Amino acid sequence: MARITLDHIRHAYGPNPQSDKDYALREVDHEWNDGGAYALLGPSGCGKTTLLNIISGLLQPSHGRILFDGKDVTNLATQARNIAQVFQFPVIYDTMTVYDNLAFPLRNRGVSEPEVDRRVREILEMIDLTPMARRKAQGLTADQKQKISLGRGLVRSDVNAILFDEPLTVIDPHMKWVLRSQLKRLHKQFGFTMVYVTHDQTEALTFADKVVVMYEGEIVQIGTPAELFEKPSHTFVGYFIGSPGMNVLPAKLDGSRVTMGAESLTLDYAPKAASGAKTELGIRPEFIRLGREGMPVTISRVEDIGRQKIVRADFAGQPIAIVLTEDAEIPAEARVTFDPKAINIYADSWRVGREG
Repeated sequence: MARITLDHIRHAYGPNPQSDKDYALREVDHEWNDGGAYALLGPSGCGKTTLLNIISGLLQPSHGRILFDGKDVTNLATQARNIAQVFQFPVIYDTMTVYDNLAFPLRNRGVSEPEVDRRVREILEMIDLTPMARRKAQGLTADQKQKISLGRGLVRSDVNAILFDEPLTVIDPHMKWVLRSQLKRLHKQFGFTMVYVTHDQTEALTFADKVVVMYEGEIVQIGTPAELFEKPSHTFVGYFIGSPGMNVLPAKLDGSRVTMGAESLTLDYAPKAASGAKTELGIRPEFIRLGREGMPVTISRVEDIGRQKIVRADFAGQPIAIVLTEDAEIPAEARVTFDPKAINIYADSWRVGREG
């Protein structure tokens, strides 16, 4: 497996880029640990597939270098990087059997037939295709073909990294959960370096040890699922992670005092924001308490989603969401309080802490 270093990587698809908006991938300068499981998470067009293709060698960056274990591989072809890549749609040989599709990458590298058989049978069991081992791939369903494609990415034990580009798009919801669990188990067992591209936060948060959130061509935060939820570094992370996402409210700072419309509260520290910066307060719906004390809100509707209720309300002239348990009481004249430990302050969309 490999430690992957992204050394000031930038990429533009057009000639002569002049500004940040001309780059599909703005500067990325990070190091990902050997054996880590990473998810690249973000909306369509944010640059995650561009970054994945630069790692794999399908695309050469406009600027910067990529290193595997300190070795510069920027100009090396994909096959020279020893990468396995699984794409959004199945890439398999229809005329081969399921078994032979999985065996092909190993046979192509001269692996002994007993070892080929051992590895293929292991992967067949993992992707639940053992009964179909001798069937031609041509007659299989789309999700079965994608399971073969996943298996081909996993069958080799000598790869530097395994890259997944939204591999579960054509898989049914239950099988998505099964395969994510199996991928996570395989990672823990064998220590593959895995990079998984998705726009689905559930896939990212359940698969990865570290989630890399991308927005408008740049990485805005790398963190554990808990870090992304509790301390979003950027307002986009707050919006994108969680359902519903974080409430972000226009705010004014005066030392430790935060004012939102006609309402205000006092923090136990004084956030430091640059003069003239747009300041906002972020609070997750799960950390707002609804009761008879606190700041007034006007409730517009209540969505009962089974084990929880989502309350939609107006607070300080802004819409907010509040998550309650299914049996929680909703007062006629409702008021809210914010959990002080869950409040995040942002200046120009970036989180500022006690130190600024």
